Amino acid sequence: MNFDLADLRGFLAVADHGGFSAAAKALHLSQSALSRRVDKLEQALGVHLFDRTTRRVELSTVGRGFVPKARNVLNELDHALIGFHDLSYRLSGEVTIACVPSAVAYFLPDVIRQYHAKYPGIRIRVNDESSSVILTVVARGEADFGLTYIGTQDPEIVFQPLLEEAFVVALRVGHPLAKRKSLTWDDLSNTDYISLAQGSGNRFLIDQALAQRDIRPRSFCEVKHVPALVSLVEAGLGIGVVPKLAMPSNGHATLITRPLKDPSISRTLGLISRRGRALSPVAQLLFDLLMGIRK
Repeated sequence: MNFDLADLRGFLAVADHGGFSAAAKALHLSQSALSRRVDKLEQALGVHLFDRTTRRVELSTVGRGFVPKARNVLNELDHALIGFHDLSYRLSGEVTIACVPSAVAYFLPDVIRQYHAKYPGIRIRVNDESSSVILTVVARGEADFGLTYIGTQDPEIVFQPLLEEAFVVALRVGHPLAKRKSLTWDDLSNTDYISLAQGSGNRFLIDQALAQRDIRPRSFCEVKHVPALVSLVEAGLGIGVVPKLAMPSNGHATLITRPLKDPSISRTLGLISRRGRALSPVAQLLFDLLMGIRK
């Protein structure tokens, strides 16, 4: 048959992304080049794999049945190549991981360093996004898997926990509250408090924990992402409550943390993937390295 592996990858990209535009972008191809690949595959097989209209592209009945067969062919080939050291070194492809910004520094540098050293030909894309966006892009297949703290209740998502992380108070050295060994929420009531914005996953966890309390700190400033909050604290604008991993891991010249009580709050970080869909071998390798961090 007159088609090759690039044609199979093009077909699966259109099937996974739901259209030629998103698939072409993911493959770094023009839409016309991707369309030619799919046309070539259809001609070789003698079937229509997609039903096309002016508004959308959908898998045909034959196309839906061909998806798992094409995926198995590519996965088996990748597995075979990974088994040989020299070929593994030359293995190419792309892995996309979506990760909450507050967890990037702790989880990714060492793992990506190991992965890149062993598979230098594989391109790694890191999408640092909010927890809600991560859930969406993983569910849509726009990322191979995600690293986040929500998804346990979604029937279409598999959540595998890595570690539990406490929320702490972030302060500058020299702040009056820095003299305390630990702090309560009441201690934060009369300070310049910086909060995370409504709608963020971390803000939801905090609001949920404080739902039964009459007194809570009143913020003078809101930010969308945790790293921005840490930067404002470092600049001396106030204090804030953040996940512990968002803070510098080693001694910092100006930033410190204090445990938070009454109530204490924590979140469980883990890896999420689409239920019922196997990761590609190259994505599975990165996934397994991250699972090795489990505590």
